[in-house]
Amino acid sequence: MIASLTRILGPAQLGLAEDAVQEALVRALELWPFQGIPENPQAWLMTVARNRALDFLRREKLLETKAGLIAQSFAAGAPGHNQFADDRLAMMFLCCHPALARDVRVALTLKSVTGFGVAEIARAFLTPAPTIAQRLVRAKRLLRDESIVFAMPAGQELEDRLDSVLEVIYLIFNEGYLAHSGEALIRKDLCDEAIFLGRLIADNPLTRSPRCHALLALMLLASARLASRQDALGKVLLFEQQDRAQWDHTSIALGMLHLEFAAQGEQETEYHLEAAIAASHYAEPVDWPFIVVHYDRLLELKQSPVVMMNRAVAVAKMDGPEAGIRLLEEVEDHPRMRGYYLLPAVIAELYIQAGDRDKARLYLGEALACECTVPERRRLESRMASLA
Repeated sequence: MIASLTRILGPAQLGLAEDAVQEALVRALELWPFQGIPENPQAWLMTVARNRALDFLRREKLLETKAGLIAQSFAAGAPGHNQFADDRLAMMFLCCHPALARDVRVALTLKSVTGFGVAEIARAFLTPAPTIAQRLVRAKRLLRDESIVFAMPAGQELEDRLDSVLEVIYLIFNEGYLAHSGEALIRKDLCDEAIFLGRLIADNPLTRSPRCHALLALMLLASARLASRQDALGKVLLFEQQDRAQWDHTSIALGMLHLEFAAQGEQETEYHLEAAIAASHYAEPVDWPFIVVHYDRLLELKQSPVVMMNRAVAVAKMDGPEAGIRLLEEVEDHPRMRGYYLLPAVIAELYIQAGDRDKARLYLGEALACECTVPERRRLESRMASLA
């Protein structure tokens, strides 16, 4: 809805589009419980949002410049499915305009296309919330001041923006796959949203490319294990504890298919490597040396402390917990890992495997002092109790 209103009103009125949609949703919450859900909820919400936008434009004397587009939008009724999809795709590329800094592009897309809150974006970036809020304000101001148009880019401009669009989708999926706080370990709605956006990019002739297929393959292969990551009581299950019968074999097959499509180009991206790592987890037995080699190649492309942590886990599977602990010591002081519960939790697990219960308790305490989801906190507390 925000994307469709931004197409009608122009990028300079992005803030107005967001406010109008929010007011329409609030109005629905007020009326629908008593009056019932309308026959066409989508059309009802769009009509209310456009009326709110019209009211504002009348007050601000901006109606004349937008009258034609708004009249056309009312005549056409609510956008159909394809129009909504096209608007969302164009909105993603608008938010990834080269006039915006890289981090600003990703934050704006998460906010305007997917409805992420400032706190969720901050967790995805491991960045303070006030910093994200400031970036969003600056981004909207720049879209207004530069008179940027709402349209799909073409040629090299499209190629330049595509990497930012893919990064946004990747971040949405990561937040869904392993939420950083709240009651749920997994937010399947976010995973499904990311996969939908990934399909939108991979299926569109304007944007289709091997790296798009690689990202879609990665998300499909990773999401196939979602149902097995917790038991019926909500207890978190590590990879070795998961029931393979619960894996979604349709998603695995689709992921492998898109991985084949991704191999048709000569470029090797981080998504290719991560998809290959995700696919290798379905082999029996798991080929840990293969995974370590792919993490090495991934680190050549992406010097990330999270990748270093994941590689250390794979090395521990291959060479024992002490080897993993030595590698994780190199990551401990990284500024981006401060307050990230998973690092001390992983180190604690390796110390348990190595037989050092005192060190394990120390790191479990550090992990429990960090923000994390309720299921993860329960798992950490259970692990701590077992060492008492």
